[in-house]
Amino acid sequence: MPEFLLELFSEEIPARMQVRAAEELKRLAADRLQAANLTFETAEGYVTPRRLALVVDGLPEKQPDVTKETKGPKVGAPDKAVEGFLRANGLSSAAEAEQRETEKGTFYFAVKHEAGRPTPEVLAGIVAQLPHELAWPKSMRWSETTLRWVRPLHGVLALFDGRAIAGQVDLGRGAALAFGAATRGHPFLAPEPFEVTGFDDYRRKLEAAKVVLSFDERRERIRQQADGLANAEGLSVKDDPGLLAEVAGLVEWPVVLAGTIDAAFMDLPPEVLTVSMRTHQKYFALQRRDGALANRFLVVANMETPDDGAAIVAGNERVLRARLADAQFFWDQDRKTPLAERVPELEQVVFHAKLGTLHDKVERMQALAADLAGRIAGGDRDKARSAAQLAKADLLTGMVDEFPELQGLMGSYYARADGEAPEVVQAVAEHYSPLGPNDACPSAPTSVAVALADKLDTLTGFFAIQETPTGSKDPYALRRAALGAIRLIVDNDLRLPLRRVFAEALRLQPHEVRERVAADALAGQLLSFLTDRLKVVLRDRGVRHDLIAAVFAVEMPDGGPEDDLVRLLARVDALERFLESDDGANLLVAYRRAANIVRIEEKKDKAAYATEVDTAALQAEAERALADALETAAERANAALADERFQDAMRALADLRRPVDAFFDGVTVNAEDPDLRQNRLRLLKRIGTTLAQVADFSQIEG
Repeated sequence: MPEFLLELFSEEIPARMQVRAAEELKRLAADRLQAANLTFETAEGYVTPRRLALVVDGLPEKQPDVTKETKGPKVGAPDKAVEGFLRANGLSSAAEAEQRETEKGTFYFAVKHEAGRPTPEVLAGIVAQLPHELAWPKSMRWSETTLRWVRPLHGVLALFDGRAIAGQVDLGRGAALAFGAATRGHPFLAPEPFEVTGFDDYRRKLEAAKVVLSFDERRERIRQQADGLANAEGLSVKDDPGLLAEVAGLVEWPVVLAGTIDAAFMDLPPEVLTVSMRTHQKYFALQRRDGALANRFLVVANMETPDDGAAIVAGNERVLRARLADAQFFWDQDRKTPLAERVPELEQVVFHAKLGTLHDKVERMQALAADLAGRIAGGDRDKARSAAQLAKADLLTGMVDEFPELQGLMGSYYARADGEAPEVVQAVAEHYSPLGPNDACPSAPTSVAVALADKLDTLTGFFAIQETPTGSKDPYALRRAALGAIRLIVDNDLRLPLRRVFAEALRLQPHEVRERVAADALAGQLLSFLTDRLKVVLRDRGVRHDLIAAVFAVEMPDGGPEDDLVRLLARVDALERFLESDDGANLLVAYRRAANIVRIEEKKDKAAYATEVDTAALQAEAERALADALETAAERANAALADERFQDAMRALADLRRPVDAFFDGVTVNAEDPDLRQNRLRLLKRIGTTLAQVADFSQIEG
């Protein structure tokens, strides 16, 4: 079956936009083809820096013929109704409409037979609209045209079954780009236009014209060439998938070349070298066998040259030398001022208008980190306080001003140069971590205390001034802070009473902030926010969100919800195992049956059956046995929960299964005697209250 080939040829598309644009072009085209009743077998999108391409296989020669029927008014209806129906359907008289018998009488029907249009004609309309419909994160207009696109559009190649489609893309104000069968190759190595007859011919001729059409193939060529050059020198390429993907979007004909870093700059911190090369120049760093940074780098050129890239390498070495000279200057200058002496200058940097300066935040971090260190095994209050004091000072250094991504890390280098304790140096380096699911989580006690203090202070402060995330908007990255806090607590098995910690964090906030907030209400908000994030984390691990909600709803002995995340997870794990057992699953069914009966009867009686069961009034053996079992289960579960033996608490509940089954098999709840009926309803109610010691079973789904 015929093939459709489309290429939108433009000036260079930003690398970060390319892959999404190719996917979006494919989606839009597929939607338009389906809307036009044009079926196809496959559709694939391609992208290079200067072109978006799409190939669709298995299209028909024409649209299928379509018959459309429209039901009208009843025969004999008022003339105006019939005339309106005929006019709306392009009929001149009632004789042109069909009359059909239905269950409700005889009705007029307008029947239209529409012949399918040739596929090239349909494609012309689709292609003309695609550039207007394709959305870009940033777009532009050029010359006198009105079309907004990512970069100036220079050509449209549109072929169906090897022949050019007649049509054009309207650029606005009288300008247009006619469809054609020609494209261009590499802008310097093969700039002349050439015509193609189909996708295979298109791809082959592009390769000959020094353009690799496939993004994945360009990325693999870069990887193979880079590995080959590195291995030849006994080195390895520093793994950087993000940079590899970005560079694959910058070149159409990748040629990897190796350059040298001046030995004078090798005393700089390796992260400075790496960031200088990666961020500004898109170079790959090379490592020795021991992981140390080598004085070599790789640059990916978009050219083949007669001198095998010697001039390109020399030019890039010269540019890198200037970059690293700047970094060397910042490194030397920054170390002249001890990090501690920079702390007072944080008074000049506003953290938030309502939450004070960065100096205010640092003071809060010091107090909170010291408090947390006292709750962490191996924690040192003094070292936590010292690390928190220095954590933000590197924001005032020249190096971090030049390379913001090195904040924290540069502070640790300067702290080490100032003779700070190793634990303090490490905590300064790690206090922003973890930044995401793939980032390493600090485990050293001082690092954990400082990192957690930073995140909990941020969460508490912004929630206190009601600057909370809404929908997809989270300008202060509070969701990331919450996820980081969760990992710090859970990964390090920290037993923290979070309500007390939040109360302490609130106490440290500015007076005008804390005076307007109720500590208990704020702690409840923050706990709810954390548990929502925890549900996301656990969902990725296969844990059901309803089990978290069921455990979180349990009232603790102090009257509040569970606020120890480690204990919460242990309870969730025990509940999950319990519900996977036959006893647990059957008890859940029995609980729901009991809860439904009580709910219905309470609504009917307009009364609550939450009072104590009168055991002396119990008559049937099954109800007496259930009352005894509930008493025993409650005592055993309470004792197990007090010792945090959650599996034992679940086993105590499992013993209720048979007494509950026997009760429903042998006892009539709605007895004729009203006192007996009420007592039995109170007994059923007690099933729920007994189970609620472990989890709120009403929250459990499925």
